[in-house]
Parts: sequence; C-alpha cells; structure tokens
Amino acid sequence: MSSPRIRRLALLAVSFAAASACRPAMSAAQDTPLRTKVLLIGLDGVRVDILAAAQTPVIDSLASAGFFSDEAKTRVRTVSGPGWSSMVIGARTDRHLVDSNDFSGNDYATYPDFLTRIERERPELNTLAVVDWPPLGTTDSGGPLFSDEIDVRIDFDGELDGYRLADSLSVEAAAKQLRETDVDAAFVYLGEIDVVGHETNSRSPQYRAAIEWADTRVGLLLQALRDRPTYADEDWLILMSTDHGRNDAGGHGGTSPSEKTIFFLASGPSVEPGRTDCPPEIVDVAVTALAHLGLGPDPAWGLQGEVRGLKQ
Repeated sequence: MSSPRIRRLALLAVSFAAASACRPAMSAAQDTPLRTKVLLIGLDGVRVDILAAAQTPVIDSLASAGFFSDEAKTRVRTVSGPGWSSMVIGARTDRHLVDSNDFSGNDYATYPDFLTRIERERPELNTLAVVDWPPLGTTDSGGPLFSDEIDVRIDFDGELDGYRLADSLSVEAAAKQLRETDVDAAFVYLGEIDVVGHETNSRSPQYRAAIEWADTRVGLLLQALRDRPTYADEDWLILMSTDHGRNDAGGHGGTSPSEKTIFFLASGPSVEPGRTDCPPEIVDVAVTALAHLGLGPDPAWGLQGEVRGLKQ
C-alpha cells in the first residue's frame, strides 16, 4: 500500500480534512454562506477492528479531522436489507418493515430514503444515488430502496459483473457526476468488502485488502469534489458508515458484538471534530445528512435517529 497513486490519495485526504477544518462558514469571495451539500459513502460489511488494522490513509485522515466512532450500533438485524434501509431512512425495522434481504412488504412510501425525502421537501435540490447491489436500485428482491423520485440514480449489477468491477464503475460514474454536475446530496455504495468477507473470513489478508482497496475509491470521490469549479463556495458534509459488522468466519446476521458494532464518520467544515462517549446508531446517519441541509428532522416524519457530529 505504498504506491505513488495511494500516497497521492492519502495526501488528498489530508488536504481535504485540513481545508474542511479551516474553511470559514462564509465564502470569502462573495461574503455569502457556503452551500451545504452531502455525500454519504456506504461500505458494505466492514468489521471495525479490521478497519482499524488496515492501511486506510484516506479514511483515517477524514476520521482524525472529523467526528468518528468505531463503537456505533446497528440496533437492527445484522444483514444488509435492514441495515441499509435503517441507515438511509433514519428509522428502524419496526417502521420501514424490512427485516431481511427480501425487501417485499416494505413501507418505503411512509419512510423513504433520505434522498427521496429531500426531493419531497426541497425538490429544487439535486440528488444522486449510485448503487450496484440490485435491491438498492431495482425491483430485485422487492426493491428498490432508493426510489425513482431521485434526480439521478445509476445502477450497476455487482451480482452479474462482480463487485470489484461494479464498484469501480460506480465510483467512476459517481465521480463524473460529482465533478461535473450541480449535485446537492449523493449516496455511493461499495459492496466488494462484504463479498470478500463471505468468500474468505474476517481475518483473511484478502478481506483486509478489500478494505484498503475501498479506501482508494473513497480518495477518488474526494478528488472529484475538489475538482468542482464551485468547491470553494460549498460546505460538503462527508458521511461514511457500514450496514453491519461480521463474525470471525466472515458471516453476519447474528448478535455478537463484532456483528452489531459499526463505524460512523462525519467530516467537513460543519463538523465538530472528536469522538464521543455516547455511541451513534445506524439511524443517525440519514438524520444527520438531512439536518446538514436544513431539513428537520420533522417529528411528523417518525424518524428515530439523532443529529451527530455537527456543530451547534
């Protein structure tokens, strides 16, 4: 993990974190508030102790300059369906009704993903979802989790193409959108880590390498943000988390601490750096994203998360 490419990504993340920590809340050129924007990056199936042991300079630099917890909790069944639903909605299974990888019977109409919520509350904002696990963006298994109301939804198929390729295509497509269009809120999903965990185990060198590979993809997304011509006038909140941990054998779905424990990362000019003695929960992710954009949470929405990491 010491190639020139990876070193450049590490320096990029340090630069991004430093700029986020020092940048004023007002645009110096225009003396106007920075435009708030959100990028949520979802890494499937990350076990936090292996994340800590892996060489992840991009994620590490974001965490060191931002708000980070490696003791966050799922509080839902430790499989992807309820995990991703709870994260991007801000409510648990008792509300969105997804308790497995069969999304049939969901109540996404009442409890939509945060991007759809944004479209309903502030349709002038531009939303983007790039996903490659089919139920997230297609009708496969009772999906999609991310609705057709989102402005731009780009779907790849990791089940058909393999998640290493599909993740690469997802990051390439997302980076292009982030660099060249007026995106206000985005979600990008990467699934390779989870697949490698299942194929090997949680302590295999292959699983650790998959986490390190994903770290470089995060760096490419950050580069896309910095390449935006309007970046200096924007307040990007970078959120990152995972849907569940995993057991030693590489599986998940149980109630062991390593399966229930996840990480929560928030970085950007509006973030209060540091750690917390009160661990976040998976439902805090979407609520924090919405709050950064000035959206609630409205009690009428029935969300169960809290705003975490943002300056008061």
